[in-house]
Amino acid sequence: MKKLINILAQTTLLWMIGCDSKPTTDDLGLVPLPSSISIAKRQTLINSQWAVTQNDRHKDLNSLKKILSENLYSDYGLLVSDFSSKTINLNVIEDNNSYGEEGYHLSVSDQTVQINAGTPNGIFYGIQTFRQLLDSGKKSNQDIQINQIEIKDNPRFKWRGMHLDVGRHFFDIGFVKRYIDYIAMHKMNIFHWHLTEDQGWRVEIDAYPKLTNISAFRDESLIGHYSDKPHQYDGKRYGGYYTKEEMREVVAYAQKRYVTVIPEIEMPGHTSAVLAAYPELSCTGGPHSVAKLWGVHKEVFCAGKESTFEFLETVLTEVAEIFPGPYIHIGGDECPKENWKEHDLDQQRLAAEGLHDEHELQSYFIKRIEGILNGLGKRLIGWDEILEGGLAPGAIVQSWRGMDGGIAAANAGHEVIMSPTSHAYFDYYQSEDKKNEPLAIGGFLSLEKVYGFEPVPYNIDPDKQKYILGGQGNVWTEYISTPEKVEYMAMPRMSAMAEVLWSSKKNRNYDSFTHRMNWQYKRLDRMKVNYRKPD
Repeated sequence: MKKLINILAQTTLLWMIGCDSKPTTDDLGLVPLPSSISIAKRQTLINSQWAVTQNDRHKDLNSLKKILSENLYSDYGLLVSDFSSKTINLNVIEDNNSYGEEGYHLSVSDQTVQINAGTPNGIFYGIQTFRQLLDSGKKSNQDIQINQIEIKDNPRFKWRGMHLDVGRHFFDIGFVKRYIDYIAMHKMNIFHWHLTEDQGWRVEIDAYPKLTNISAFRDESLIGHYSDKPHQYDGKRYGGYYTKEEMREVVAYAQKRYVTVIPEIEMPGHTSAVLAAYPELSCTGGPHSVAKLWGVHKEVFCAGKESTFEFLETVLTEVAEIFPGPYIHIGGDECPKENWKEHDLDQQRLAAEGLHDEHELQSYFIKRIEGILNGLGKRLIGWDEILEGGLAPGAIVQSWRGMDGGIAAANAGHEVIMSPTSHAYFDYYQSEDKKNEPLAIGGFLSLEKVYGFEPVPYNIDPDKQKYILGGQGNVWTEYISTPEKVEYMAMPRMSAMAEVLWSSKKNRNYDSFTHRMNWQYKRLDRMKVNYRKPD
């Protein structure tokens, strides 16, 4: 009996020590992991007796205050007020350089939650962290108990992006906004909107109405995988496009969440849909049709016709008016050169400009487009094929065929976005057992491998590392036709990419990440996201 009493006493003591002990960083469920976290043993109760306040140094703070108040009510049932002795303060300190462009400082004490930053962006990211603290806090009735804490945080990279291809399959703006919400909750700041493809053009252009009347729709779509032979089709006309009003609505929605929308208008290849409507811009004159089969198609813009550049200047001028961000992506990838080799006007252009081959003709094409974009106040981004034949002077290279293109561009003094297929293509299978996964384009990319991505290659010149802007996850949709499948393919891999791009390299640990992701899965459940459950 005495032995039993001793065991009970020891168990009670251990329980009391456990109750008084601080949670670990992993227990807080923060994704991505902040730069610095200091946890105290004391706790603070957050409830409806608190108020949200802000200083008046920036016009965005009223909007941020509203967003936080709405989040507190919708997610936790806390109806906060404007006045109380207990306050959640949002404070922009513009003359303090310690925060950087997107950093913040979050502290929790008895009567105050303080979120300081040098910009509204930083305040927004601090709010995301505070919400995550509430998620992992202890809940009882209308109270949420969180540890008193101090967090100092700053992103590692300035380019933290996610891509969505709406050319192969079209998604309405309701889902596009939801996708932007996913980007924002991960403290990512770039939405790369892939708007045009061989299989569909999605942008309303006033000067060229046939782009939406003809180019936005294909006769039918492939059933099954491209490798299945013979190819089978569904026989159903398919397509859609975004009006200018809808695209501006998406841009405004993203701006409120500090996400920059980067439109991609493909050229000189991946243009079958355009040429179906305007065959005179091709080398052969057509007829052409909107592609119903995935893959690379030989129809490309004619580089020898001045009308091609006149068309593209008009299109890009209208696109630039819709998207106020500093960049426009022009693709530049997978451009077959056969038609250029066989067409008189392209060969005449090649000779007149003193070019050696069709790769240099593509470089000429890209450089002319860069001149147009620069005149519109935009910078050109292209996939790493734009390196071939000579890189446009101010171009940003997005490296997808491995890291080598990015290394070459950075070593030449060009800014680079790293998104190699090996770590950033979220249309790849998530398990080696493909029978238990939905149909995908191929490949295998696990959550752990995404987390192991390092955007700065070891073999890049040390003084050139500054040219690596960051990285991006890509969702190509040949085999992704529904919002639910986009979610399944993107998450939780988006969480891993977000931590790679935000958190410092030395702080990253996959075991810690998987532990913290248990809270992230609960958030995704609350949002009714169709994410892939962990193995």
